[in-house]
Amino acid sequence: MRLKDKVIIITGATSGIGKALTVRAVAEGAKVLIHGISKEDGQKLLDHLGKSVALCIADLEDLSSPKKIVDCALDAFGQIDAVVNNAASIERSNLQQITPEAFTKTITINLQSALFLVQAAFAHLKKTGGNVLNIGSINAYTGESSLLAYSISKAGLQTMTRNLANAHGVDGVRFNLINPGWILTDREYADQIKKGLPENWPTKLGPENIPFGKMSTPEQLASACIYWLSDESKPFTGSIVDLEQFSIIGRNPEK
Repeated sequence: MRLKDKVIIITGATSGIGKALTVRAVAEGAKVLIHGISKEDGQKLLDHLGKSVALCIADLEDLSSPKKIVDCALDAFGQIDAVVNNAASIERSNLQQITPEAFTKTITINLQSALFLVQAAFAHLKKTGGNVLNIGSINAYTGESSLLAYSISKAGLQTMTRNLANAHGVDGVRFNLINPGWILTDREYADQIKKGLPENWPTKLGPENIPFGKMSTPEQLASACIYWLSDESKPFTGSIVDLEQFSIIGRNPEK
């Protein structure tokens, strides 16, 4: 029970990586404030996990949402030990296609809401000696041409993590970030179908994409997150950890 009695806020927790992390965190003894925008999906998790979870429906484009989420966690469980900024908007557009409205939406959901959720929770994290785990992306380093705004937002999240880690180690609050690579979530599967790939596309990928032969799963990523949310990772802060089936920086695939 590596997270016994810890209270964790997880944004974007009704599906994908956030859902897998919620299930794993509860199994490790945590109580989780599930944030999402789908009440139906959230209710399914409540029914499955019972009193160890509570649900907060909030649109992260609404600037009042960070305080609402923190208040929900405190009302449900009375404390906050960790925040996981996982929610993300993934809109595909390049330099020619992107609009100011779409850019603002992506930055607001992926970066601005994360910053102000930390701000809203900070006094409570300081009280518990807690931590923040930001879910970034390997796209933060350069990113696909069709993920321009998304890549920019994840790069900002990476810098935010390091900045806050440097500033608040003296407060006993830690900030770390993981950069997932290609993860087989339901959303990613549907996105690739929309792009024209066949229904069995995850089984048709070559070793340049998945050297281990199978795509990484949300459950595997969730397992890796537990270390950073637990006291096992103290006192480490400001860490940026890439989680992919190959080295990200400097990779030069065989030709």
